[in-house]
Amino acid sequence: MTDAGLRHGRASLGLSFGVQGVAFALLVTRIPAIQGQYGISDGLLPVFLAAVPILAGAGSVATEKVVARVRPSVVLRWAQPLVLLALLGVGAGRELWHVAVALGVFGLAVGALDASMNMLGVSLQRAYGRSIMTGFHAAFSLGGIAGASLAWAGARWELSLLASYLPVVAVLLPAALIGSRWYTEGKGAEGKLPDGTEGSGGAGSGSAGGALSFKLLLPLCLIMTFAYIGDSTVSNWSAKYLQDVLGSSEQLATVPYNLYMVTTLLGRAVGDLGVRRFGAVAVVRGGSLLAAGGFAVVAVAPGAWVGMLGFTMLGFGLCVIVPQTFAAAGRMFPGDSDAAVARLNIFNYVGFLVGSPLVGALGDAWSYRGAMLVPMVLVLATLVYARAFGPEPARYGGGHERPRTADVG
Repeated sequence: MTDAGLRHGRASLGLSFGVQGVAFALLVTRIPAIQGQYGISDGLLPVFLAAVPILAGAGSVATEKVVARVRPSVVLRWAQPLVLLALLGVGAGRELWHVAVALGVFGLAVGALDASMNMLGVSLQRAYGRSIMTGFHAAFSLGGIAGASLAWAGARWELSLLASYLPVVAVLLPAALIGSRWYTEGKGAEGKLPDGTEGSGGAGSGSAGGALSFKLLLPLCLIMTFAYIGDSTVSNWSAKYLQDVLGSSEQLATVPYNLYMVTTLLGRAVGDLGVRRFGAVAVVRGGSLLAAGGFAVVAVAPGAWVGMLGFTMLGFGLCVIVPQTFAAAGRMFPGDSDAAVARLNIFNYVGFLVGSPLVGALGDAWSYRGAMLVPMVLVLATLVYARAFGPEPARYGGGHERPRTADVG
């Protein structure tokens, strides 16, 4: 694999992450409009919302089996168009069963998409010999901001869901298909790099051959769950918390999530530089402490502006944990990284499913201030497993070890 091939593969995968960010944001930010279009009752809506991550988990499990026979790039090449077409189906339907089928397809395809995207990202990072994984997730965050902005414009101009989704899909679908021509596998089936050398496990590698052991992967699975509990807390409760607990206006209550998205993007944009300089262990520890501090500030905030400071800290803190968890799984099991990423990806959806109901139940039974302390404690638990994020800086360009491949831009 040439340096130009790796650069093209990196750019095309970044595009895929960005497209997925747009599609996901367009779905989740128009849930009230979806509910209204199909007449979904308040009692039935949680069933629809829970079905998507459950099916996504099933899609991730299936992807682990599929990539034993075909390359992850093939899965990604077909999963991404399916996600976009399912999104269009959500906007085009009229009957309840229409949206049920469309959301079911969306969930299964998203699971395959998330798993295969991160498989390619992990293998490309190994080929580069330095941290690039956080940059891919920055592209997802950028796409999410773009998608949320497009959704806001659609709601502002009172466009139908179909009118909102159709132009976006018409642009992104051919772009994704064209970009898929340059998807690059950074390693072969035996975990070899493009120059033929073997990949290496980080601290706590599964075995010399990188055989997958769920017992060794479990700490990373817990970290992934905790990170997404924190993320879903912000996504689902920041506006309500600011308005109901901190007494903000309805308009001001929309600001924390926007701040969270922007700071997530900014943190991920520079996250790889931090990993190269200080190592993944230090970056994840720092992010965990900052995120825990953010939840603490939110819990004790006397007013809306201090609360927004806490949500800003959360964006900078949580943003590095998820991409580095995927990267750590690839280093831990260099000979079976695709399966490790697929299994780890399931806990993305576990955290998403647990986070919102957990905070809501605690808030109703106790207090919403107290409920914010629970994700704080869970994020702090990441510190216990931080060594799983090795290697140290010398392994990833922070010391004197030579990269495995030429420094690719």
